[in-house]
Amino acid sequence: MDTPNTLTIKDFHKRLLNKEFSAREAADACFKEIAARDGDIGAYLSIAEDSAREAADAVDNAVAKGDPLGALAGVPLGIKDAILVKGLPATAASKVLEHYVASYDATAIKKLKDERAVFLGKANMDEFAMGSSNENSAFKPVRNPHDLTRVPGGSSGGSAAAVAADMAVATLGSDTFGSIRIPAAFCGVVGLKPTYGAVSRAGLIAMTSSLDQIGPITKTVEDSAILFKAIAGADPQDATSANAPRAGVPQERAMKDFTIGLPEEYFVGGLAPLVERETEAAIARLTKLGARFKKVSLPHTKYAVPAYYLSMPAEVSSNLARFDGIRYGGDRPEDARNLMEVYLKTRAKFGAEAKRRIILGTFVLSSGYYDAYYEKAQRVRTLVKQDFDNAFEDVDVMLTPVSPTPAFTLGEKSADPLAMYLSDVFTGPANLAGVCAIALPTKPGTARAEGELPVGFQLIGKKWHEDDLFAIGSRYENDMA
Repeated sequence: MDTPNTLTIKDFHKRLLNKEFSAREAADACFKEIAARDGDIGAYLSIAEDSAREAADAVDNAVAKGDPLGALAGVPLGIKDAILVKGLPATAASKVLEHYVASYDATAIKKLKDERAVFLGKANMDEFAMGSSNENSAFKPVRNPHDLTRVPGGSSGGSAAAVAADMAVATLGSDTFGSIRIPAAFCGVVGLKPTYGAVSRAGLIAMTSSLDQIGPITKTVEDSAILFKAIAGADPQDATSANAPRAGVPQERAMKDFTIGLPEEYFVGGLAPLVERETEAAIARLTKLGARFKKVSLPHTKYAVPAYYLSMPAEVSSNLARFDGIRYGGDRPEDARNLMEVYLKTRAKFGAEAKRRIILGTFVLSSGYYDAYYEKAQRVRTLVKQDFDNAFEDVDVMLTPVSPTPAFTLGEKSADPLAMYLSDVFTGPANLAGVCAIALPTKPGTARAEGELPVGFQLIGKKWHEDDLFAIGSRYENDMA
């Protein structure tokens, strides 16, 4: 029998209720895998064995009594270290928060606790979610479980690596410009960026508040739908959140009723041969399943990355201003002689990428430059959104690559920030437009040749139409099984 940590959420739930294993045994299986593999991978920054086993024991008592339990009861989850879990560390992979322990639960965590999920620990990430490779963690890089010389993608690299290496059944990440989807593609798992506002951001350490979105990383599309349904919904603690009207609604449409758009701007060359070949194969398979394809245009795509890297640092400079040595972490410098030295010594702990973005963001908001940079970037963002609105008049979803390349080697792009930023070229526009998008493997693990790197493709849906992504993705997945 497969060990519990290797199962999907659906199979886990069935076997737990059948008493083929206990929730405690499932948690222990994950901790055993973490002990065996995470020294090489680095997916976790901290683990929570005591609280996880306590939660698992409570689920086992409920099973013994025959209490009704939902699909996530006892499921061992990893949580990105930017999402607050009361009583657990929340470092955002930064030295600035090295000793901070969360005093409350994020809304998404509250909902998962109501479902009686088990939290294994906090997953590694790029510092304050700034990166596409998970090399920017202040504590240790994450390595791709499929090839330890390669990156897992970022910024939710620890979350994706934990799922790919069976060190969690599923995880939560956050996505600002591809930070769930790129790691999912690089690690061969499924990553969902929900519609902006579909999941509350309350309790998520903010990077770019107008773009950040919590979402699931899972082994299957069906699992993604289960986890999304559990965490979706309006929250009075987040004024940008709203009820997702179609969350968890079964999709009955036949594949032939879907028209999938292929944005011309995403297929203009420059793709790595493996990515190009696998994306074309995914299109061919969906065509065989009955989907119709149509070329569409998103003409402002080429401006999305520069618009993001002007508007995002502006929000970063504002959001990270709160980390000043006064309010978080209890790490106030003891040798500081005055308030200014407290600020300077504390903020010197930011890593190079965080400093780069804070400085750039402060510049673009400064007097005399706001109109030339930040305001212009916001206007471009509006044009990107209008492109999606226009394209979705003719198609139900769009299909694109996730990244121009498969997972690259550690250090390959870290010395060239521009090359690193361009890893987000296919994922970022969906964030600017606020629509939903999912990354799934072109070949699930069992279909890949031994040693072959995972490649993902992306489905982009209309706002609040995650169900379309789940419908198409699950049928593709089932056909590959």
